[in-house]
Amino acid sequence: MVQPAHLDRTFDYRVPEALDDEARPGVRVRVRFSGRLIDGYVLERVADTEHQGRLGAIERVVSPLPVLTGELAALCEAVAQRYAGTRADVLRLAVPPRHARAESAALESLAKRAAARDGHTAGAEVGSGNGLESRKATDASGVSGDGVSGDEAAGDGAPADDAWDQYVHGAAFVDAARGGRAPRAVWQAMPGEDWAQRIAEAAHATFAGGRSAVIVVADRRDLDRVAAALRGLCAEDPLADGAVVELAGGLGPQARYRRWVTALAGPPCIVVGNRSAVFTPVARLGLVALWDDGDDLLSEPRSPYPHAREVGLLRADAAGAGFLLGGHARTAEAQSLVDHGWAQDLVAPRHRVRSASPLIRALADSEQALARDPAARQARLPAIGFQAARDALAAGLPVLVQVPRAGYIPVVACANCREPARCRRCAGPLGLPSPRTGAAAGAEGGGGDDQEAAAPPTCRWCGTPARSHSCTKCGSRALRAQVTGAQRTAEEFGRAFRGVPVIGSSGSEVRDEVPARAAVVVATVGAEPVAPGGYGAALLLDGWSLLTRADLRAGEEALRRWMAASALVRSAEAGGKVVVVADAGAEVVQALIRWDPVGQAQLELAGRREVRFPPAVRIAAVDGAPDTLSAFLDLVELPDGAEPLGPVPLPPGVRLPGGGGRDGAGRGSARDAPAEPPADAERMLLRVPRRDGAALSRALAVGQAAFSSHRVQGTVRVQIDPVRVG
Repeated sequence: MVQPAHLDRTFDYRVPEALDDEARPGVRVRVRFSGRLIDGYVLERVADTEHQGRLGAIERVVSPLPVLTGELAALCEAVAQRYAGTRADVLRLAVPPRHARAESAALESLAKRAAARDGHTAGAEVGSGNGLESRKATDASGVSGDGVSGDEAAGDGAPADDAWDQYVHGAAFVDAARGGRAPRAVWQAMPGEDWAQRIAEAAHATFAGGRSAVIVVADRRDLDRVAAALRGLCAEDPLADGAVVELAGGLGPQARYRRWVTALAGPPCIVVGNRSAVFTPVARLGLVALWDDGDDLLSEPRSPYPHAREVGLLRADAAGAGFLLGGHARTAEAQSLVDHGWAQDLVAPRHRVRSASPLIRALADSEQALARDPAARQARLPAIGFQAARDALAAGLPVLVQVPRAGYIPVVACANCREPARCRRCAGPLGLPSPRTGAAAGAEGGGGDDQEAAAPPTCRWCGTPARSHSCTKCGSRALRAQVTGAQRTAEEFGRAFRGVPVIGSSGSEVRDEVPARAAVVVATVGAEPVAPGGYGAALLLDGWSLLTRADLRAGEEALRRWMAASALVRSAEAGGKVVVVADAGAEVVQALIRWDPVGQAQLELAGRREVRFPPAVRIAAVDGAPDTLSAFLDLVELPDGAEPLGPVPLPPGVRLPGGGGRDGAGRGSARDAPAEPPADAERMLLRVPRRDGAALSRALAVGQAAFSSHRVQGTVRVQIDPVRVG
């Protein structure tokens, strides 16, 4: 594979007679290109070539295993076109590096399992469409090789789908997946729902019908929950031995490649993994399932920056497979799938949602509440929050406290003029580290102990202490907390509830579960542990910091985070309470109180259509230094009707990939790379109607190829429908 964008095409090579048997489509090969040996894949074998000169020969076949199946090659091509990228970049995401020992071990293990399964797999055959083993030959109509339909083959031993009956058409979705059809749905999970078990049931039903399922989740904790549920469902199925393939991001290269080969070369299976798992080639794909597509971990940070949801949509559509997109909240993109009729709503009746929801209160949600607690709008935790926590602790139940940021006091400002405190060395934000010198703050223990004096403010970028800091605007030396972190919050609750254990879950110390006893659990967003039986109460602090972010998705993201935490709380009938420290009049707060993510997603999508932002339109963000950005855009022939917006400064926290020289658009040459990305980097947005999205991607791909071939100095980054628009 060659990286420069202008070389993103297929090259013809001669197959030596000695390699004729091994050089099959999909295998890895080594070829000589421009005088050096590079890796590549055989896409197809043809008898003739249009090349007029002398053809070079394949040097060697790296492995006879066809890792680039026809389906995977087509998917990578579609993703590259969708995101204005190169096939080489997409293949880097889709196919892991080879590990010879792991490959041999995986194939040997599959052979042993196949031999042990001979008594159960009379209908199995070797030599499916991609040259790999298939569990059962079943045609598109759902009829297996022995003349038994997928539904009948499942038999009475199929898992009960009673829990899916709670959702309108839920059981029908699972039945369709088991029967070999291709149901497509956006699933709205109820609060308190064991979502991992439901997804596992849908995947197992697909597997029982003789087809594979690919499940994509955002992080390792979610992966472990789904994998445990799958193992429980597959435990008594002799055909499911080794059927669950876990592809966690933290696996080493050898372990990951071995499992990937197991999914590739084995019979139908169930793959569960993080964002790159959506590419995993499997035999007879029947279902692609994603959980919580609003999580930014599902957006690939490497070129061409695809989102796992969009890759899953492309794959399910091309393969004729089912698709399930689930979550407690709902993104505008998910709602757009329903509005366009591509997917069906999978929701529970309102009376079931109300019975499962906790009681949710917000700041001063009535005149009476404001009269009882006049300071509620200014307090970090109003009286109703303290009362909810006391009631839950008195009942012997844990209390969840969700905070937006980790650390002690991660951001400080001048106490006099409120100017953000900045480091004099690198202009980074100053924060106050934890004053503790013993065990890390947030570890389990009682509260209320005296603490040492706080450490001096320290830069969060370069780590330099600012012992003599003074405000650059007014000269004052006094500081105030602009954001309060999890460690400081744990201290405050320890003093407020003396004798009650305070448990932290944030940063590198994230807990999966906490005991069902009286305790205060302080967790950052996304690190909330599960409590058996549910929390007695949840306090969602600092809502203003989520709602006031300068981000197109600020409201959507705030509701997603709040609902994920609230779903861990007991129902109102069981005494569960949630207090969100945010203005009760805010639109997203009202959606939380009503537990109406679908209605809020409809409003969000309508607002995006009005202001013409994704997913109502297609937008490309092009980032670079001003001169480089101008040079790149001069090479791009935009489709008619394209509307440029900007240039504007990059969004806070967004940086260009390091590099100044060019080996291709979006990639820098280490030899010419500056020490840091340019400080004056800008962003240009290019907006077109959805019908012109493919034309915009093609134009940008051609522009990147021209930019690469002209060897223009500098770095540009092209993102289609980026998660962070501004």
